[in-house]
Amino acid sequence: MDVLAVRLSSRPLSIFVVSLLIAAAAIPQGTSAAHKKTVDQKLREESTLSTFSNLIHNNLIANHTFEVRQATIFAPTNDAFDRYPKDIEGNVVLYHMTNLAQTLDQLKDSLSSELDGNPPLWVTRQKSPDGKEDIYINNAKIIRDRSNYLAKNTHSKNQVLHVLDEVLEPVTSSVPDSPIYNPDAFLFLDKFENLELEHRLRSFRQRVQQNNKADIFKAEGRHTFFIPVDEGFKPPPRPEKIDQKVIDGHVIPNRVLFTRATPCDEDYETLAFGDNLRVTISFTVQPDGKGSKLYVKSNTIVGDPNHATGVVLAEIVKANIPVKNGVVHLIHRPLMVVDTTVKQFLESIKGIGIEKEDGPLYRFYEMIVDHGSEFMTKITKLKSLTLFAPSNSAWNNSNLNNLIHNKEKMMEILNLHLVEQRLSLDDIKDNNMKQLFQVETAAKRKNLYFNILTSNENNITLTVEGGGVNATVIQPNIAATNGLVHIIDRVLGVPYTTVYQKLETDPMLNKTFHLGQQERFNEQLNDTRKRFTYFVPRDSAWEKAEIHSPSAHKKLFMKEFSYHVKQILERHLVVDHAYNMADLMKIANSTVVLPTVRDVLKIRVKEIEKNGADTNGTGYYLEWQGERIHVFRPDVECTNGVIHVIDSALLKESDVIVTGGSMPSSLLLSPLSFLAQLVPLFIVKFLL
Repeated sequence: MDVLAVRLSSRPLSIFVVSLLIAAAAIPQGTSAAHKKTVDQKLREESTLSTFSNLIHNNLIANHTFEVRQATIFAPTNDAFDRYPKDIEGNVVLYHMTNLAQTLDQLKDSLSSELDGNPPLWVTRQKSPDGKEDIYINNAKIIRDRSNYLAKNTHSKNQVLHVLDEVLEPVTSSVPDSPIYNPDAFLFLDKFENLELEHRLRSFRQRVQQNNKADIFKAEGRHTFFIPVDEGFKPPPRPEKIDQKVIDGHVIPNRVLFTRATPCDEDYETLAFGDNLRVTISFTVQPDGKGSKLYVKSNTIVGDPNHATGVVLAEIVKANIPVKNGVVHLIHRPLMVVDTTVKQFLESIKGIGIEKEDGPLYRFYEMIVDHGSEFMTKITKLKSLTLFAPSNSAWNNSNLNNLIHNKEKMMEILNLHLVEQRLSLDDIKDNNMKQLFQVETAAKRKNLYFNILTSNENNITLTVEGGGVNATVIQPNIAATNGLVHIIDRVLGVPYTTVYQKLETDPMLNKTFHLGQQERFNEQLNDTRKRFTYFVPRDSAWEKAEIHSPSAHKKLFMKEFSYHVKQILERHLVVDHAYNMADLMKIANSTVVLPTVRDVLKIRVKEIEKNGADTNGTGYYLEWQGERIHVFRPDVECTNGVIHVIDSALLKESDVIVTGGSMPSSLLLSPLSFLAQLVPLFIVKFLL
């Protein structure tokens, strides 16, 4: 003790304390680790997992596993059980357990569950938008920050707890005397009467057996199967169309695709994908009356005499049924089979089931029934047509409220969505290679204009403009016997942008918009209290001026000449009235004088004869200052006016100034006195 006292007296007390702390840190921490809560204890204490915990402790097998074996536990939250539509049977809890402890990093493509027959749990990994990895067990997402809890049970066996946001639902028998354990896709199809299903599958089963295609549903591995229910086999000729290739088109090999874990609109090759026939399948979400619904679509990219090209859309009526060799989705009609007209497609897709209004086009169908009986007659009689059908959400535009009771206007809007020829996405792409493709609609003197946006070879976006509204095709190439349907995200002919916003967003009008930013000319075009008629030169019109006089074109886009550019644009803008081409035709039998921002615009408006000499063959042209200017896109309607896109700018020859000597020519519109002081070498002419 005296020695220790000496030592303490010879050192600072703080050093002694630090030494004790270092020594304590060197002691093994096994004692504290041994007191870590078991997975069983963790479940009992987690209030948000109480439903699952009670199920486990009421199941003898689950209790025994907890006590003596390794295990991985997939525990759904209480909220997940609240959303689950069925009563939970006691043994179903075993479908949420395996007999090997595995952390998230250790999970393979599938796991064997502890349920009778050991049906698999399928694991899918997907990159989330934030770059992290999402992991799904069947269709349930693992909640990462509540998972990966590793501990030993009372027999020192490792156990791992993962938390799920959905309940896992196995295939269960409805006949106790003839139980079915862990069926493959064929056994599921063959014995569906003995399973807890609300749908009948007899028709498809019969076609599979008659075409000797049972083996593809028995194949070992990991596959995705789509099985149409009996209700989808009407009208009667349809069953005979389900041949071997069509059955192949209902199977995606070597991929297990659960709906939540699979990106929408991503194509997967089916068994019907080869040299002579190429069919893909993808999932897609379509808006309905209450939110959105999940559909599957087959796309026959390359067809043959018995299998038409195009898309067939089918609602998924029961998704994510796990089987021994993959997953089964029940759909409301067969894929690949094109046996309905456009009219029949609209009637069938408006809603699945009696008095249901939840199809992706039910509001469009309602508009046709309520306002367009003539339109329905027209699409019934046509042998070849393309319909650009607005989605349900497209009809939420408040500007439509003022048009619903105007039958004449509604008929014009409906006709604007109809093209009396078959136009696939590939047809539009091919025609759009060298110039902007346009096509006549059923609406008199109204065309549609198409634009293809390509971010990469496999990511193509098609936009269509009609009546000033630019819409995106969100589902192309839905096939019918007499044409195609493309679903779009806006109603054509019902404007939703001001003149300013249209100029700002239209890729064909970039240069005019850029010029109008000078001297703040464009700002007035956002004024919804005014009405404008704007004759807007498209980009190629300014490019034409550049070819004719490159120096002049350059000056147009120079800031120091902005005042004079403003004067040019003022010549194109009519104020206080929105004139469509029909209005101008009525008042322009002779020269009409229109009040512009600058002064007045004197023009004549003429129709191009159907077989006229003009290269565009149809439409309108302006006569101005002895020049004939084609109206490339008439009647682009906006909320505060109308735009007419023209092929040449309203520029006078007297506006072209030629320099002396070797100086380049240039184009400048400005008062003579201003130019004489600023550029004395120019020969200046200026006419109002």
